[in-house]
Amino acid sequence: MGKKNKIKVLVVDDEPDIVEILKYNLEKEGYQVETAEDGIKGVKTASKFFPDVILLDIMMPKQDGVETCLQLRAIPELKNTFIIFLTARMEEYSEVAAFDVGADDYITKPIKPRALMSRIAALFRRESKKEQEQTKIQAKDLLIDRGSYTIEKDGNQISLPKKEFELLYFLAKNPNTVFSRDELLHNIWGADVFVLARTVDVHIRKVREKIGDDYIKTVKGVGYKFDQA
Repeated sequence: MGKKNKIKVLVVDDEPDIVEILKYNLEKEGYQVETAEDGIKGVKTASKFFPDVILLDIMMPKQDGVETCLQLRAIPELKNTFIIFLTARMEEYSEVAAFDVGADDYITKPIKPRALMSRIAALFRRESKKEQEQTKIQAKDLLIDRGSYTIEKDGNQISLPKKEFELLYFLAKNPNTVFSRDELLHNIWGADVFVLARTVDVHIRKVREKIGDDYIKTVKGVGYKFDQA
């Protein structure tokens, strides 16, 4: 309980009943909780509260969750904040859009408080394991520093969102090893997070756009690898 007292959670949702239920259950578990009723207020609150976890509804008035997530990820102090989307929408494009803008998890309504607490705990367990890994990798002309979430190439710093960085880091840490989409989903997003395989393709494309096409190779019909040759 003492450890959870240090963890701050921001709930951003325009449905008062959902906010009340989530706030009650989170505080019961020992988390510090703030709330906001729309995306604009959510960004303002996050800029002052600096939460460790943000529970973010997708469909909201004034500003939806996708745009809100983009703004949150642009705040340097929130680069390591976990963002979990809450939504009643089941369409594939909603899920792809959520992870494309930097979400860590995606939960459909109605939300079961116990399951939500379990998902939050799983995110912190995975992060704890990653912190124990080697922090710096020299891969070809890339210096990948997991401690600061930065990449240097030819003396220039390249910025990647959290999940894109972790995908590159994982592949570079295992050079010349081919991983299927399912294996990458399991290692980067975790077994508790339900993500479409297409999400991997979107993230690979975005990493290539930023670092070039000479690093991550597609192995047709199998998956992807970091080419160390």
